[in-house]
Amino acid sequence: MQPTIRYAKSGNVHVAYQVFGQGPVDLVFVPGFISHLEVWWSDPGHARWLRRLGESVRVIMFDKRGTGLSDRVDQQPGMDARMDDFRAVMDAVGVERAAIMGISEAGSLASLFAATHPERCQALVLYGAFARFSWWFPTEEALQHFYHYADTAWGTGASLPMFAPSMAGNKAFQEWWGRFERLGANPAACIEIMRMNAQIDVSAILPTIHVPTLIIHRKDDVAVNVEGGRELAAGIPDARYIEIPGIDHFLSVGTNSDEILEMIVEFVTGSKAVPLADRVLATVLFTDIVESTEKAGAVGDQRWRDLLEAHDKAVRGELGRFRGREVKSLGDGFLATFDGPARAIHCAQSINAELHRLGIPIRVGIHTGEVELVDGDVRGIAVHIASRIAGLGRADDIVVSRTIKDLVAGSGISFEDFGTHVLKGLPDAWQLYRVAH
Repeated sequence: MQPTIRYAKSGNVHVAYQVFGQGPVDLVFVPGFISHLEVWWSDPGHARWLRRLGESVRVIMFDKRGTGLSDRVDQQPGMDARMDDFRAVMDAVGVERAAIMGISEAGSLASLFAATHPERCQALVLYGAFARFSWWFPTEEALQHFYHYADTAWGTGASLPMFAPSMAGNKAFQEWWGRFERLGANPAACIEIMRMNAQIDVSAILPTIHVPTLIIHRKDDVAVNVEGGRELAAGIPDARYIEIPGIDHFLSVGTNSDEILEMIVEFVTGSKAVPLADRVLATVLFTDIVESTEKAGAVGDQRWRDLLEAHDKAVRGELGRFRGREVKSLGDGFLATFDGPARAIHCAQSINAELHRLGIPIRVGIHTGEVELVDGDVRGIAVHIASRIAGLGRADDIVVSRTIKDLVAGSGISFEDFGTHVLKGLPDAWQLYRVAH
């Protein structure tokens, strides 16, 4: 009998999840690009693997929004929304901190979650994962081939050799995989998910992950090139990397699937809790009133004080609406942080609109990077980068770093090239973008 399926509420979206196992450690299992909680258990091999995992840990498994038993959505979600779903499931189960396991493309999401919310991540396990999508589909031609399959043969299971070539001659397994495809997502949703995935690049945030990390990759993984795993290992500080023989991408397929399970269990049950980090990944936002000195002189002291009061009220109202954390007021602007870059951009757009109505032109700079938390303040190079970026903008501009652009895949946000700039006091040249109006 398979575990009971329940729903967590993430905003207006219902996220399907199930909990099984009795182990001493909670493990959140984040599936790949499609999933279906019921179909997982209908294959004897997968069911056996999951039950064995549940003998050592308590497993929390969910279908990402737009897939499986979770709500279908009009637009596939970006990383911010998926992290919201992550937290919603953990909250629904009553888990404050857990080991996180991301497989395949979910490894990027799990990595971002671990960097952004180390207080909720006891350990991180990545299997067959990557930081950059090109390790999965290295060419546009290969990706177009997959789109053609999704458009013309989705649900037949004929893609099985792309994921588990050792099972290609197994008719029953192909039928199971075809059902997994059909119920995991419809063809249109599958294509949209992959278009979003094609924009994934979390390589810049890997050095900000400070939780115990295990990376497992099969050397000849037919889906995700082993170099994807090696890049993760090179980028995440003190990560433990295990490369094993095999061609299959599926966790529970292949002669060493039990060995993989044992590696995961040994790592997550043996990982010691690390102190809560005072360094976390955060999205830093600076706002700045354009030509504030000139405007103050033009309108007079009293009118300027009134404008500043209206400005502060409007900014704080939008920060509250988009879950931004005000760090401090800078007199003619604000420094704030967010737990997701897309949310920071949407907040900046809303702030711009509010202040435009008040006749207060501002410019905004946004960057995602590691910050140090010190007595309610934030410090670090990421703060300086966001500040310098803000100073380059003109009225109504929202200027962002390349890191931001890479992290908002699937958010629907459009950008314009803002050129390459040398930021005062910082090394190297920075590729910047302006949020399209």
